Amino acid sequence: MRLSHQAARLSTKAARLPFPAALLAGCTAALLLQPAPAATAVPLAPGGEHRDFPGGGRTVSLRLPAGHGLPPSTTGPFELLGIGWDGPAGALDGGSLRVRTRDAATGRWSDWHTLEADTDDGPDRAPHGATAPLWTGRSDGVAVEFRPGPAGPPPGLRLDLVDPGAGAPAPAATRTVPAAPAAEDGHQAPRPAIVTRAGWGADESLRDPGSEYTGPVREVFVHHTATATDYACSDAPRVIRGIYQYHVKTSGWRDIGYNFLVDRCGTVYEGRAGGVDQPVHGAHTLGFNTDSSGVAAIGTYVDATPPQPLLDGLAAIAAWKLGLTGRPADGRTRLTSSSDASRYPKGTVVDFDAVSGHRDAFNTECPGKALYARLPELRTAAARLRTP
Repeated sequence: MRLSHQAARLSTKAARLPFPAALLAGCTAALLLQPAPAATAVPLAPGGEHRDFPGGGRTVSLRLPAGHGLPPSTTGPFELLGIGWDGPAGALDGGSLRVRTRDAATGRWSDWHTLEADTDDGPDRAPHGATAPLWTGRSDGVAVEFRPGPAGPPPGLRLDLVDPGAGAPAPAATRTVPAAPAAEDGHQAPRPAIVTRAGWGADESLRDPGSEYTGPVREVFVHHTATATDYACSDAPRVIRGIYQYHVKTSGWRDIGYNFLVDRCGTVYEGRAGGVDQPVHGAHTLGFNTDSSGVAAIGTYVDATPPQPLLDGLAAIAAWKLGLTGRPADGRTRLTSSSDASRYPKGTVVDFDAVSGHRDAFNTECPGKALYARLPELRTAAARLRTP
């Protein structure tokens, strides 16, 4: 969701989750496959912690020695990684973190990729620091290079490797909230079909129990996840599970940050728990998480043209969500910043389009220039879905 902090990155491979593709709340960078490093891979060092999830998912956390990284190491399979630490995001200031990973199918290593602190997404009071997550595709090796800043290495520096697994099984009846005409549910726009958390295989024991709510949703912020763009839509639940595990396990959030996600085929997915028709307090747009809903396009839309089904899905969920409280998707909304770390100082009242991009609230390129350029027509399309 933030491209201003990292170079654009994108790699593709048909019919399965490609290797590699960056995943963050809005930035991506190309990782080119390279020959394996000369150093001999070694088994994953002891001392790592792990948690297994229903459906074969797992997060492995490996402590990184102070001031040091990790030589090329053989690991169990993973598809997403990131680095967390005990302390604020600014603890990395002046330092650098780079990773490279090994493709499990080909045995080839990626170029080095720089990880940066994830400062634009998340709750307004993050519990500790973490980098943006990086989607790697199926991998079985990793190396980390770490150079601390003037303040030295942050405490508790650790590498987290996420395998999203097959997901928790769920009865078919609980996997989708069916579409409904506007007149049927009493709202001002039709409800699109929404794949529930059970439908994408969420392990509900992972998140904090209960849910937090804000006032009525008056604003929709559009993001992109910065994963690869030509994925098979059947793989979208794996990406969502990876983001979910990382947001909770590594970043320390109570749940996945987004309220909804939409894949390239236009399928809408429930994000943060609490009820799709409720004003669930998300962690998606620092400083403006209150009275808003965060909707993430699965993919990277810096240069890639957003598919029409994706745009249709974004318009449909925005129209319905805003229609719950009678807000026109082509209208305006005034919100107050709750964080000096946002684009606007705390207390500043900002006049937004009712459907805005993440970059409108934070100094980021998210949701990518190609998708951001389509927001005016997306607003128009969403407004047309509203019942007078």
